[in-house]
Amino acid sequence: MLKQTLIDLLTQAAVEAQRTGKLPPVTLPEIALERPQNAEHGDYASSLPLKLARAIGLNPLTIANDLVSLIAPSPEVGQVVAAAPGFINFTLKSDWLARQVEAILKAGETHGNIKLETASRVQIEFVSVNPTGPLHVGHGRGAILGSTLANILAAAGYRVEKEYYINDAGNQIDAFYRSLYARYQQCLGKEAEMPEDGYFGGYMVDLAREIMAGDGDRFHNLPEAEVVSGIGRLGLEKIISQIKADLELLGVSFDVWFSEQSLHEGGQYQAVLSRLQQGGYISEKEGATWFVSTALGEDKDNVVIRSDGSPTYFATDIAYHYDKFLKRKFDTVINIWGADHLGHVSRMKAVVAALGIDPEQLKVIISQMVTLRRGGELVRVSKRSGDIITLRELVEEVGADACRFFFLSRTADSQMNFDLELAKKQSADNPVYYVQYAHARIASILRLARERGIDYEDGDVSLLTTEPELTLIRKMLLLPEMVELIASTLEPHHLTYYAQDLATVFHSFYKQCQVVSSNKALTKARLKLVKAAKIVLSRTLHLMGMTAPESM
Repeated sequence: MLKQTLIDLLTQAAVEAQRTGKLPPVTLPEIALERPQNAEHGDYASSLPLKLARAIGLNPLTIANDLVSLIAPSPEVGQVVAAAPGFINFTLKSDWLARQVEAILKAGETHGNIKLETASRVQIEFVSVNPTGPLHVGHGRGAILGSTLANILAAAGYRVEKEYYINDAGNQIDAFYRSLYARYQQCLGKEAEMPEDGYFGGYMVDLAREIMAGDGDRFHNLPEAEVVSGIGRLGLEKIISQIKADLELLGVSFDVWFSEQSLHEGGQYQAVLSRLQQGGYISEKEGATWFVSTALGEDKDNVVIRSDGSPTYFATDIAYHYDKFLKRKFDTVINIWGADHLGHVSRMKAVVAALGIDPEQLKVIISQMVTLRRGGELVRVSKRSGDIITLRELVEEVGADACRFFFLSRTADSQMNFDLELAKKQSADNPVYYVQYAHARIASILRLARERGIDYEDGDVSLLTTEPELTLIRKMLLLPEMVELIASTLEPHHLTYYAQDLATVFHSFYKQCQVVSSNKALTKARLKLVKAAKIVLSRTLHLMGMTAPESM
């Protein structure tokens, strides 16, 4: 990767400066590069001299000049200069930039892929909504964050596994079963009272009617307990199927659908409690069983088994993470949770530590709430049902691509307003339309070339010398850096801004440079550039899980 190449050049220069006595033999600080906002300062800049000056007490500009004199020539770099108060600025060679068009064309859809040294086996668990009702809008945000991160981490060389944790055991499932049984009885014309902790949404009535119409005969003359269990399991299967179908509308899929019930059946639940007890992290008090979180720096201990003998949500989550780390041996686990789980993070980190695992191997992303607006008006309920707005309704109204882009456009930890009217707008005001229109425009240019029979395979990219052309190439070369940044920070929102910047730079190039002209040689060179731009923009859209339209 280009950025790493420049860091290596700078590192070698610093080592040589120490060898020759221009710098004292101190431990070098981490060498980083940034991209200057002012293009006059070059393509990349390093503040290494400023960092060294603080450590060794020398003038930072002197250090910068000494390092510049020791930086070895390279095919990528045209100029390296020292700048006050102590920066080193790199400017790339124009002919090297032009040659990168050929490299992008050769890489195709693999452009942007990198191989991080830290890349290992990672699991991303996301959505994991209780299968007691349809997905709502907020669930979609976590779904898109997770699936996009999976794409990015795979592009960075990680072995990624996507998982949905099905909460198919415990009190909430029991309440779901009893609620569905009551609705089923009511559909039969019998009086049946809904449980106080039941699910009262209209979808439960529809589900009961569906079961009665398709499977009602199966439950005649059976004992009540068997009917509750049978109808409940059937309803559970139908809800899970609906969740899968709704996620598929968004282009979200999973490698594993993991059952909570399997933790009890497979012995993980008992195994992890025994392990924690042996480690001195389990205590009995007030008739309940507690995880001694305070021994690991938490403010309070946490109940794992209630006084009635039933496990808490926390207990099954402990068993689940035991399964992730110690049974399936993932190197890193990423959980994407809703805002209501914020308080659960620190105690899960404590549990992981108690199991002998570095808590840093557990990454938790909290996805904040989503507010829907229609222009300036707040949207609270579904037009269709008068109830919650489902994820399916949102996708059907604005489309999967708009959902994905808008949900990705803010950091996960910030609350967001989703403007339905803007998401459907076909103008440059809508970032989704703006970015996809750039791809469609590129496709139309290449179609024109085909219609005119222009074969540009032998185009000479060395003819690409103007600033609009080189600016576009520079922007195209940033995709691998975006992949590295997102893989390191787990912040996929950067990709939406890159996509908009790339579209802007392309539109600017298109206005300033006629692609198909009477100059045949330049036409061929620019068609190669346009095709490379199509690859990079398409790749960016695909990493976000979006389509790259050929026409609009």
